[in-house]
Amino acid sequence: MADTILSAELRTERGSGPAGRLRRTGRIPAVVYGLDADNLAVSVPVRELNHILAGESGANTMITLDLGSEQVLTLARQIHRHPVRGDLEHVDFVRIRRDTAVSAEVPISLEGDSPGVRDGGLLEQQVFTLTVEAKPADIPTGITLDVSGLEMSDQLHVRDIPLPPGVTTHQDPDEVVVVVAVPRGAAAAPLPEEEAAAAEAAAAAEAGEGGAGGEAAASSGGESSES
Repeated sequence: MADTILSAELRTERGSGPAGRLRRTGRIPAVVYGLDADNLAVSVPVRELNHILAGESGANTMITLDLGSEQVLTLARQIHRHPVRGDLEHVDFVRIRRDTAVSAEVPISLEGDSPGVRDGGLLEQQVFTLTVEAKPADIPTGITLDVSGLEMSDQLHVRDIPLPPGVTTHQDPDEVVVVVAVPRGAAAAPLPEEEAAAAEAAAAAEAGEGGAGGEAAASSGGESSES
């Protein structure tokens, strides 16, 4: 996983007014916490942070905050954006250690050509991220799931996801990640010849029994009317 340095400055002013003035200078307020150390109120340059978060590792990029007097290894968490414009407004950074596992969300992508899709099925991905635990340097940028063996109605679950060495997940192993769904209104698959013949014979026999019963009922009804 990537590792980068981001300049940070301690801040003493709190509240919406100072935060707004800070944003107008191209910086945003942030908080650093974790590892049983005191919380730090800092500010970071929004342009550089946006560039980091838009990179391959995204929010799982190890960020070393350079405070001048010290450097703090962190991950960006609780990323707050403006609900309309999408601008970064505030970020929480959690302190981490390179030798200690942390939790992270990684995206799941699909690869391969599913035979079920070629036959008219719909490939439906139901889980798009996986919560994993790993040392910071071992967190993958993403996880790829091969769907090339999926026939119609086949599924892949969390337990089917290949995890790199040193990476684990506590997500429900039975959770469905992707399925090849049968389209609504799709015709039923044709029966084998033997089953089709047996079904046809059964239908003919049933029709014959129904006809006999009807004739018997008609005959009985006629006798009753005469008496």
